[in-house]
Amino acid sequence: MGKKLGRWLLVLWLAFAWGGAGYAEEKPAATAAPADAATELKVGNRAILTFRATLLGESPEVRAHRAKATIEEALQGNEEPKVSIDPIQDSYLVLLGYSRAFIISPADLDSPGASVRAAAELAAANLRLVVAENGEAHSLRFLLTALGLAALATLIYIVALCGTGYVRNKLLDRLPDVMSRHSGKLKVGHTPLLGSRYLYYLAGRLIWLVYWLLAFLFSYQWLSFVLSRFPYTRPWGESLNVHLVNLARYLINGMLDALPGLAVALSILIIARAISGFARHVLQRMARPGNLRWLTEETLQPTTRLTSLAIWLFAIVMAYPYLPGSGTEAFKGLSVLVGLMISLGASSVIGQAASGLILTYSRTLRVGEFVRIGDNEGTVTEVGVFNTTIRTGLGEVLTLPNSMITGSVTRNYSRIVQGQGYVVDTVVTIGYDTPWRQVEAMLIEAARRTDGILETPAPQVFQTALSDFYPEYRLVAQAIPSEPRPRALLLSVLHANIQDVFNEYGVQIMSPHYLGDPQEPKWVPREQWHAAPAKPDNPTGR
Repeated sequence: MGKKLGRWLLVLWLAFAWGGAGYAEEKPAATAAPADAATELKVGNRAILTFRATLLGESPEVRAHRAKATIEEALQGNEEPKVSIDPIQDSYLVLLGYSRAFIISPADLDSPGASVRAAAELAAANLRLVVAENGEAHSLRFLLTALGLAALATLIYIVALCGTGYVRNKLLDRLPDVMSRHSGKLKVGHTPLLGSRYLYYLAGRLIWLVYWLLAFLFSYQWLSFVLSRFPYTRPWGESLNVHLVNLARYLINGMLDALPGLAVALSILIIARAISGFARHVLQRMARPGNLRWLTEETLQPTTRLTSLAIWLFAIVMAYPYLPGSGTEAFKGLSVLVGLMISLGASSVIGQAASGLILTYSRTLRVGEFVRIGDNEGTVTEVGVFNTTIRTGLGEVLTLPNSMITGSVTRNYSRIVQGQGYVVDTVVTIGYDTPWRQVEAMLIEAARRTDGILETPAPQVFQTALSDFYPEYRLVAQAIPSEPRPRALLLSVLHANIQDVFNEYGVQIMSPHYLGDPQEPKWVPREQWHAAPAKPDNPTGR
């Protein structure tokens, strides 16, 4: 009865010291202290609450010191004191037995809308843990039990580490045999995707990674369990468990939250794939003769690629906001970096690609045609997006930028011919004293003797100029398409036959320059055609 009376007298005294209702409006009992003055109350390595207000003239630091001294004094007894709370106006009094431990006022809360009663109950629960752990710390039986459990956990931890290391070594020993049997299955065509040595290195690093990950988890759990066995270190063990649980919860919640966005992004990509396939089918049907003049066999492949690229770019842009982490600063920074790289370095690339599209849709060049671009001539082997490849008559392979082709004059020797052949032409200059009809007949005869030149259409001779000292004759013929030969070789044979024919008829060739008539005509008699080291059976006839 006396204890209860003393308790109520304490409450009345505190109420009177607080100032009563009549003084509450003049001078509040609790005032908020600066944020950096907040002091945490810790007893036995366990946090109970944080004081943030100056109460009854006492700063948060003094209140924490006074409360800690009161609690430690109460814990010196043989019995565990009971923890309870009592309301005082808008605050709560936390009692440890019949002694005041501390007071919680609204100014002590970290947020204005929080409940003072909830904060008082939480602080009382923490204080009960302090009381219970104090009893455990003074119990020899409890400490021996904790030591035994810690020793057992340490033994299990060592066995787990040794077992994991044993499994790791076994896997590494069997890895070469497994790699030799399965490395050849990863192929692209007939070429293995990964070499056995590199695959062994990759699998070995993966096994080591899994081993160290398991070792870290085992160590983390062992340390958390051992620390949680003893009263003083229990808060540390609990914090380790909380961090691990929070990390697992964060990862799981992140994956679950990302599933709807991934589903939407995957659906967009699947729809884009279906639309791309449908567009490819439609373009193939529209490329048939009689539908679209600009859509032919040559333009079908680049048109299909451009259409597919446009569809996939649109799909990626639509799916981007649904990708996990698309709104983070890392993704934004990456987007800015990619955009900057494209803007700085893609101008020439885009120009080359535009030139390639111009060549493709204007059909300036086709694969298999013989063309002359600037000082380079040869057969077109590939018309790419960025460059065009031609093979010369001397066996050289030239790669020409498409921008250079669109900016220069292109001579196509194959476009107007019948079939897949090409045009050959050559120019000779003969003096005015030779009848032009004879010259034309000799040039046509030389073309007729040249293997690879078609008779239909027949070779033609044009007088392209009447110069001061001689007329110019141009022989134009079509090479046979069924037997493709280097144009340089064909022209060499044609030039040899022209010399033979003109020598047979005793006509002098005045190329390249003619300034006056020589005393004797410059031609080679037939008996001198095969002078040493030439042989009569020379297949070129030279």
